[in-house]
Amino acid sequence: MANGDSKLLGAQLGVLTSNGTASIAKAEFSDIVPIRSIIVRPDDDWSALAGQQVRVGGWVKTARKGSKGSRFLQLNDGSCLGNLQVFVEADKVDLGQLARTGICVVVDGVLKLPPGDKEQKVELKVEKMVHVGPVDPADYPLPKTSLPLEFVRNFVHLRPRTCTISAVIRIRSALAHATHIFFLERGFLNVQTPIMNCSDCEGAGEMFQVTTLFSEGEKLENDLLKNPPPSEADVEAAKVIVKEKGDVIALLKSSKASKMDIGDAVAELKRAKENLWKLEERSKLQPGIPQKEGKIDYTRDFFGRPTFLTVSGQLQLEAYACSLSKAYSFGPTFRAEKSHTTRHLAEFWMVEPEMAFAELEDDMNCAEAYVKFMCEWLLEKCHEDMEFFAERYDKSCIDRLRMVASAPFERITYTEAVDLLIEAVKNGKEFENHVEWGIDLSSEHERYLTEVKFQKPVIVYNYPKDIKAFYMRLNDDSETVAAMDVLVPKVGELIGGSQREERFDVLHNRILERGLPVDLYQWYLDLRRFGTVKHSGFGLGFERMVMFATGLDNIKDCIPNPRIEGRAD
Repeated sequence: MANGDSKLLGAQLGVLTSNGTASIAKAEFSDIVPIRSIIVRPDDDWSALAGQQVRVGGWVKTARKGSKGSRFLQLNDGSCLGNLQVFVEADKVDLGQLARTGICVVVDGVLKLPPGDKEQKVELKVEKMVHVGPVDPADYPLPKTSLPLEFVRNFVHLRPRTCTISAVIRIRSALAHATHIFFLERGFLNVQTPIMNCSDCEGAGEMFQVTTLFSEGEKLENDLLKNPPPSEADVEAAKVIVKEKGDVIALLKSSKASKMDIGDAVAELKRAKENLWKLEERSKLQPGIPQKEGKIDYTRDFFGRPTFLTVSGQLQLEAYACSLSKAYSFGPTFRAEKSHTTRHLAEFWMVEPEMAFAELEDDMNCAEAYVKFMCEWLLEKCHEDMEFFAERYDKSCIDRLRMVASAPFERITYTEAVDLLIEAVKNGKEFENHVEWGIDLSSEHERYLTEVKFQKPVIVYNYPKDIKAFYMRLNDDSETVAAMDVLVPKVGELIGGSQREERFDVLHNRILERGLPVDLYQWYLDLRRFGTVKHSGFGLGFERMVMFATGLDNIKDCIPNPRIEGRAD
């Protein structure tokens, strides 16, 4: 075991004291013991914990009455799915407030092994109540009963306290950890690509615009209401003053006045001209968005041109891969698509690796290895949370992870995929979306291929050029591009990638064909002018990976703070 792993295990499960008994370690940067280190024991042996003094903290899931007015609390601190049973006697605290779901407590106590064969393997007998964070039961929106996920979305700030969302966040954290481990161990460098761009990577046009024109326009409008612009008479009066100051200087010079007097007069003229310029400029101000020749004047905007939230960091990442060989980014991306389906978000996270000296097959190999690595990681590191999802949401989710981790992915061309779908229709299969060569595959087509036809992940490659982005490498047939999608059961497309077009002339023509402004992509074309190289990459939708792993049906439940049309609170 690596030294870092042994330290982590020691922090979770404790260390041995000099007399050989297990001493539970406190959480780093805190004076409490994580509940996980108490109730999760790989050896299923809790006997060594009996009699140990610990301080724990967490939020009460449920509370029930015991004998003589005592209380049994189920306490959870988010470190794991399970709760620690806490026994509180009546003389320790006002037990009335402890009966309320959602309160936060910090307690000192002694660990005990409950008598008899009980579900609870260990419990804490409270000796001192250190802290109580009260809850008004009339206002607290999350009762101890199970709630629909759609309802819980109305309380995004509180939903991490539910079993499902806390388990989702632990799964996300594990997948993020696995992502960085996978790429860093394979020589990729982590690069933070910009959130704001002037160019559209996908060419779809569904982007959020970033601008200060509205706020500046509103500020100007308020200013003009308080301080109206100067009138024509004010400007003319200022011109007269400038002329008078100029006449004074001419008179002083003709009378051979002293240099000091002339210098003072010149200074007064300068101040008069500055005042005139300010009045003229302010007289031109108009409330609202600045315009020029009937169009919005973006030269007055913060960046001097239309700017948007990024839909992908790929283009910028290519610049680093074409200098550093391997690079990857992991960050938020944005789409202004007005869709309320279970598969769409306005803000979502993407994992995007880029590799120089790599062709399409290398890209497919990397994508397959990455997905398998994440599945193996979850099976090894998140067994408790995965069992929860198997019990509550999708009985097949653990088996699905095992299958993907072990089975080689099927690889077929787009043409072969369409032929299989057309054959399925001929044999009686009904799809809501029409199937023909040249259309983009829909989710139902992708899931048919993965769940029915092959019953495992499928990589479809060599798509028609007209349904893919301009930067994908044109194949020799001039009809298809070296693109690939990784399709998985449950969600359909998980990864989209391609070999990038490295030929200057071909890429330039593709940009023109799509009607994109060449000047915005000049820097991108430079990568093909200065030391061009074959390179490839892909993007994985992180929330889709969470959907795939957990079996949840709605992508809004796979992200900490879902952003959709009309909801950014």
